[in-house]
Amino acid sequence: MSSGESKTAVIAAITGNFVIAIIKFIAATITGSSAMIAEGIHSLVDTGNGALLLLGIKQSKRPADDQHPFGYGKSLYFWSLIVAMSIFGIGGGMSLYEGISHLQHPSPLTNPTWNYVVLAIAFVVEGASFTVAIRQFNKARGTIGMWEFIRESKDPGLYTVVFEDGAAMLGLVVALLGVFLGHLFENPLFDGLASMAIGVILVGVAWLLAVETKGLLLGEGADATTVARLRVIVDSDESVDRAGEILTMYMGTHDMIVTVGVQFKHGIHAETIHRAIHRIENAITAEFPQVRNVYIEVESLPRDEASA
Repeated sequence: MSSGESKTAVIAAITGNFVIAIIKFIAATITGSSAMIAEGIHSLVDTGNGALLLLGIKQSKRPADDQHPFGYGKSLYFWSLIVAMSIFGIGGGMSLYEGISHLQHPSPLTNPTWNYVVLAIAFVVEGASFTVAIRQFNKARGTIGMWEFIRESKDPGLYTVVFEDGAAMLGLVVALLGVFLGHLFENPLFDGLASMAIGVILVGVAWLLAVETKGLLLGEGADATTVARLRVIVDSDESVDRAGEILTMYMGTHDMIVTVGVQFKHGIHAETIHRAIHRIENAITAEFPQVRNVYIEVESLPRDEASA
């Protein structure tokens, strides 16, 4: 998955969310709907979050320097965590507050037709953004299962947009139910409950994003299949006796470091080892272009083998 795919989905989400936020707030002002205020907050938060993700994508592409010798790849992970906190605190928190406040001080809806019109427009715009995000997401994951891909993906930009847009679509359904039931039964409590439900949805999405981003920030390694393949590459070199411990860590979306302990065959010269190290490095980077740095540690043979 390229960063361009993530960027396309993020830009589509920002555009859609900004337009929808304005429309929802206008409708909330006219009708006094708590659910529409919650939805407006939701869309406004998603707009800001998209901008933060774009900032993270841009910063992650900065080249390495003396202060950050492994580059700035984890910038995207940091801003993704900030996005999760924003969804939790601002989106979820304010929606819950608005819903509770509306339950404590209920007020009847006025001109509910505006809510239906805005929700219909929001469905179209949000649906278009969600379609772009899902298309890019499916293109990236291929035949891998959705949750398996999310767990293994090192690019939070794309699935963050999918989560946000998915929550937005679900939030629109909840808001529609709140407005419709409140209008049908002439009971404003439904509107407040819908706002609270939207808040719960946002808190849940924020929790999922925070869990996934936590692992990336702490330093996730390659999956077992990749590590096994790295071992095969090292073991297959003609000068290698066996590969030792293999350590990997993602420093960014497409930036992984690999450290390999290698036991070379007994009796070979230093120059032969030097050439073998270059062969191993080239073989690894040729098969795994995301590997930017390979560190090979020459290990000693066991005492009995060295004596033999």
